[in-house]
Amino acid sequence: MKSSHPSTVRVITKANITWVGVADGVQSELRLVDRLFKDLHPDAGGKDFIEALNPDSLKVVTAYVEPSLAAARPDDKFQFERFGYFVADGQAHGMGGKVMFNRVTGLKASWRD
Repeated sequence: MKSSHPSTVRVITKANITWVGVADGVQSELRLVDRLFKDLHPDAGGKDFIEALNPDSLKVVTAYVEPSLAAARPDDKFQFERFGYFVADGQAHGMGGKVMFNRVTGLKASWRD
């Protein structure tokens, strides 16, 4: 007979979602890279590809991440809930205490987004 006592119940999960408060988190710089061009075919039909450049292709934001991520090694990969997949910056992360991640891909990616 299985006991239902809380100390004997085990829950197996595939992943954990962690919400981090500003007071508990470590300040981090996130680089949100998007498409370089606004048009799927920026130079088709004689178009000037310079005019198709996406001015919002790079956004740099400040975020607060779980403290353990400050110890991540360059090129370690993570999924940040609801924002996409990130990699610890290969050059700047950890240098002088800097915590920096680059978005590799969002959770949705299509030309209609």
